[in-house]
Amino acid sequence: MPKAKKSVKAVRKHEMIDTKTEDLLPRPEPGECDNCTCRRTPKYVWVAIGLLIVTILVYLGTKGYLVAAMVDGKPIFGWNLNALVMSRFGKQTLESIISEQLVNNAAGKAGVTVTKADVDGKIDELVKTLGPNVKLEDLLQYQGMNKSEFEGQVKLQLTVEKLLGKDVVIADSEIDEYLLTNKDTLVATDEAGLRKEASSALLSQKISEKIQPWFAQLKEKASVVRLLK
Repeated sequence: MPKAKKSVKAVRKHEMIDTKTEDLLPRPEPGECDNCTCRRTPKYVWVAIGLLIVTILVYLGTKGYLVAAMVDGKPIFGWNLNALVMSRFGKQTLESIISEQLVNNAAGKAGVTVTKADVDGKIDELVKTLGPNVKLEDLLQYQGMNKSEFEGQVKLQLTVEKLLGKDVVIADSEIDEYLLTNKDTLVATDEAGLRKEASSALLSQKISEKIQPWFAQLKEKASVVRLLK
């Protein structure tokens, strides 16, 4: 038997149900994605991001990171300055940093430490040798070095002295001989101070003789990869 045709009322009833079901689903707003899982970012968020970017650019500009200088209204950009400095002094500065790191690594392995008190004491000794009319700040300014850099150099020097000076022995006869020829160059006036100053000078001399071969051996044993061309 031929299948009975659906009645018009049944078809219309089914269409009405489907239509009503679709009407219950949320419709995406204009500009939203089709699956309705995302929403448009509020405008104030973009405004805040824009203000943050502008603030960062202004800060970098005032600190010289973007523009290092202005000459007749034309900028000298920071990256141009950095490129020039790197091409002229980059390798030299890198080697200095590598050397300092090698010394610090050797000190760490040997358990050698230099305290701030050690650095301050050494600086006081150096200041006494400058004379009454010479100030440390003026000397540093003349050499293009600030106090922090100077303290770093003193700390590095003391570290090397502790590493290489622990096995150095200075005999009394050496101190006597040094005083005979160099007493006029020393600052101390009493006998104990003179002998201490002479001993320190002799220690520095002997350490200076050991630095080059010691450091060459240190570099030979270390693993150093230079990526700067």
